[in-house]
Amino acid sequence: MSVLSTIIQREFLAKVKNKSFIVMTFLSPLLFVTIMGVVAFVASIKGDQKQIAIHDASGIFEKEFESDKQTKFYYFKNEPLQALKDSVQSEFYDGLLYIPVEDDLNKVAEKVQYISNDSPNLDFVLDLEDIIAEKITKENYLKNGIDTKAIDSLKVNVSAKLSKSTGEDGLKGINEIKTFIGFGFGYLIMMFIIIYGNMVMRSVIEEKTNRIIEIIISSVKPFQLMMGKIIGTSFAGLLQFLVWVILGGVLYGVLGAMLGTTSTAEQMMQQPEALEAASKFNFEIVKQYIDELNIVSLVLYFLVYFIGGYFLYCSFYAAIGAAVDNETDSQQFLLPIMLPLILGIYIGFATVINDPHGTIATVFSIVPLTSPIVMLMRIPFGVPWWQIALSIVLLYGFFIFVVWVAAKIYRVGILMYGKKPTWGELLKWMKY
Repeated sequence: MSVLSTIIQREFLAKVKNKSFIVMTFLSPLLFVTIMGVVAFVASIKGDQKQIAIHDASGIFEKEFESDKQTKFYYFKNEPLQALKDSVQSEFYDGLLYIPVEDDLNKVAEKVQYISNDSPNLDFVLDLEDIIAEKITKENYLKNGIDTKAIDSLKVNVSAKLSKSTGEDGLKGINEIKTFIGFGFGYLIMMFIIIYGNMVMRSVIEEKTNRIIEIIISSVKPFQLMMGKIIGTSFAGLLQFLVWVILGGVLYGVLGAMLGTTSTAEQMMQQPEALEAASKFNFEIVKQYIDELNIVSLVLYFLVYFIGGYFLYCSFYAAIGAAVDNETDSQQFLLPIMLPLILGIYIGFATVINDPHGTIATVFSIVPLTSPIVMLMRIPFGVPWWQIALSIVLLYGFFIFVVWVAAKIYRVGILMYGKKPTWGELLKWMKY
């Protein structure tokens, strides 16, 4: 164990003392927060106000379209239609809404046209259609002697109370929160594997090409060297991730203060009654959500699957790094490793979000290559204990098997130079 701990310490210090590692550790949160701030700023900027001409010969819709900061409407009743079309073509107006005159208003709905030089935004067109449809509907009500005010007064808004078969109260939006947490955990594992798995592979390739590996294995076993690299790099990655979380939180708080996001809290502090009511309400709601989500168990399961998935895939990366002489040659071997991760994300999008207890989601949450992602997406929705236990046993059992196989490839590959290996040769190395 002393040899392994020495290798772990060496790999850890080599990573954290690297200039690029230090720069990216402190620069990445700043870049991320800056990008988020730029995106939020750009999203808050309103585009130029659209100038829309409305040709309504009947005059029925004259008061239906109200101008706002986004759109300015201009009404025309007797203006020649072709003149307005020419104005749109010359870009004097951004668009023209043509509402013809018909004896039957229902026919108007079939002949309405929106004319513009470019394809309009779908939401904008749908809003126009809704306004016209609502006005025609009201006119039909009046035509048939139906009191629209009476209809509006009879409308009822239904807010169903959710409850479980056990008698406990349900929470609205809880499934959306569970989906967000599941996908967040799944993506985090996938990104960590990709980033730091490649780091393990590059470390092995670098030592192999520099011929340092020949000196190292004269005093340590290849298996110890492989595991030391995986564990040491994972510790460096966890440290980097922890720094990202802390710096990201600090920068987010500073950015929020600069943008005045604390003004709401300050206003509530000046109103003790409102603050007391809000605090009581928030505490009760948050407590219900925390009890429903069972945050502690989610974090524990995340750590279990995170460790198993990371070490499983990093064993693959270490074996590939030992088998090739440069990163270019590694591409043919990386694709089969990436496919299960991509498949896990795809299964999550396609099945877990709609049917977390379906056959497909269940099978892929037990298969070791996809379980670290798919099972974490399913757990927030409630999974039978035996499925979780089976999934964990298979994951760590397969991890031990992969480490054993990867160690065989690693033992042979780290001393192979000048030849691009094939899948067939890798299979032969496993038998040595």
